[in-house]
Amino acid sequence: MNSISPTESQSNQTTLSSQADIGLIGLAVMGENLVLNMESHGFKVAVYNRTTSKVDEFLTGRAHGKNIVGTHTLSALVASLKRPRKIMLMVKAGVVVDQFIEQILPYLQEGDIIIDGGNSLHTDSTRRTRELREKGILYIGTGVSGGEEGALKGPSIMPGGAPEAWDAVKPIFQSIAAKVEAGSPCCDWVGPEGAGHFVKMVHNGIEYGDMQLICEIYHVLKATLNPGNDKLAHLFDEWNQGELNSYLVEITADILKKKDENGNYVLDYILDKAGQKGTGKWTVNGALDLGVPVTLIAEAVFARCLSAQKQQRVNASKVIQFNTDSNLNLVESPETFAEAVRGALYCAKVISYAQGFELMKATAKEMSWDLNMGSIALMWRGGCIIRSTFLGKIKEAYDRNPALENLLLDPFFAEVLHKYQAGWRKVIAVGALQGIALPALSSALSYFDGYRSSWLPANLLQAQRDYFGAHTYERTDKAAGAFFHTNWTGRGGNTTSNTYSV
Repeated sequence: MNSISPTESQSNQTTLSSQADIGLIGLAVMGENLVLNMESHGFKVAVYNRTTSKVDEFLTGRAHGKNIVGTHTLSALVASLKRPRKIMLMVKAGVVVDQFIEQILPYLQEGDIIIDGGNSLHTDSTRRTRELREKGILYIGTGVSGGEEGALKGPSIMPGGAPEAWDAVKPIFQSIAAKVEAGSPCCDWVGPEGAGHFVKMVHNGIEYGDMQLICEIYHVLKATLNPGNDKLAHLFDEWNQGELNSYLVEITADILKKKDENGNYVLDYILDKAGQKGTGKWTVNGALDLGVPVTLIAEAVFARCLSAQKQQRVNASKVIQFNTDSNLNLVESPETFAEAVRGALYCAKVISYAQGFELMKATAKEMSWDLNMGSIALMWRGGCIIRSTFLGKIKEAYDRNPALENLLLDPFFAEVLHKYQAGWRKVIAVGALQGIALPALSSALSYFDGYRSSWLPANLLQAQRDYFGAHTYERTDKAAGAFFHTNWTGRGGNTTSNTYSV
C-alpha cells in the first residue's frame, strides 16, 4: 500500500483541511450507499478501501461533486476526522474486522469510536467491546438491515456496545435511518456489548423464516391451483394491500412479474438451490444453547440445506415413488383455497416472530441486557428486509404488556390464530396429501399445537431416560423440584445420574 499524506488525498475539490464527521472503511455495495446516505443528510464523510483504486473510482463516479473525502491510507483516514473520531467498518465479518481494528488502533486516542456495521457474530462484538474498552476505545456493534436500497434511502439500524458512545453517533444514525409514523427513526440504542448484533442476528433468523414461508406458499399454490406467474403476482399484490403488507410480499409480486429479453419469466429459469451466509444458523445455535424452540427458523435453515442437495434430489425423484389418490377433491374452489393460504401464511408469520422474540427475551435474561421489545419492533417497522405493517401490532402488544411471555398470548395475535387456524390446517393437509414439502408451515403449526397444550408426552420421554440412564423424573403428585428414580428392570439398583438441564 502506497502511503500518501492527508493533503494529497482529495475528494471532488474538498481537502482534508476541513475535518469529516465520520469515516467509513469498505466501499462495497452497503458501504458506498451508507456514505451517500450520510452525505445527503449533511454529514461530511471520509472513506477508505483496502483496494485504493476503489476509492478513486468512487470519487470520480457516484461520489462526484459530493462532500466526501477520499483517503489512501488508514493514517490519513484517521487524521481527517473530528474528535471523538468515529470510524465505521463495512467489511467481511470475522477475522477481517479484527485485522482492521488492529491496524487503526495505533492512530486512535482515548474516547475514539469504532463502529462495526457488518453482520458480525454478537459474541465477537461482546469480546471487542470489552477488549477495546481496556484500551480506552469505544466500540459499537451495529446491525444494519435494508440491503442496497435501504442503505441508500434509509435502513433499519440496531446499535449496541459501549453506551457512552451513543450520543456521538446518534445524530448520524437517526438521521440516515428509515422513518415511520410521525417521523420516528428506525434506530435506537439496543443495549450493551453484543446486543446490537444479536438483535440483527435474530432479525435475519426471522427473515429466513419469512422467506421460506413465502416460498412454501408459492409452491402449494403452483402445485394445487397452477395459476401462472401473472395471477400469482396479482394475488401477492392483493395480499400486500392488507394484513400481509410487507417488503417481502411486495418484492415477491415484482419477482413473479419479471420477464427477460425473450419474454420468459426470469423466476422460472432460476435454479432451485439456495445459499446462505450463516446468520440463520447462528440464530438456531443460540436458541439451542438456551433451550428456546425456534423450530420454524431452524426448518427454514435446513430447507436451504436440503435445496443445496440439488443433484441428490434429482436422483431421488427418479427412484422414490409418490403415491396418492388422484381423485381426491382437496380444493373446493380456487378463491376459498387462496384465502386459506393467505391465513396460513399470516398464522405461521405470527409463530416466526413469537419464536424470535422469545429468543431475544431469553438471551436478554442470560446476558443481563435490558432489551426493549416494543422498541425493537419499531426499529424493524421500516428500512429492513422484514419490515411490515405486522410489526406495528407487535409493538402495540408490548406496549400493552411489556412483560408479555409470548406473542401468542396477546389478545390480538390470539384472535388472529383463532380466526385462521382452520384454513392453516387445511393448507398443510393438502400439502401432505399432494406430496408438497411444507417444513416451515408445518413446524409453525406443530409449535402452536405444542405451546397451547397443557399436557405433552414428555412424561414417557422422561421415563425412557430414567429407564436407560437413571436420569430421574419429577412426579405430578409431588412438589416441583423433587426428583425420583424407578428401578424399571429390578436389576438396576438405586444409583442415579446427576440431574441437570442443557
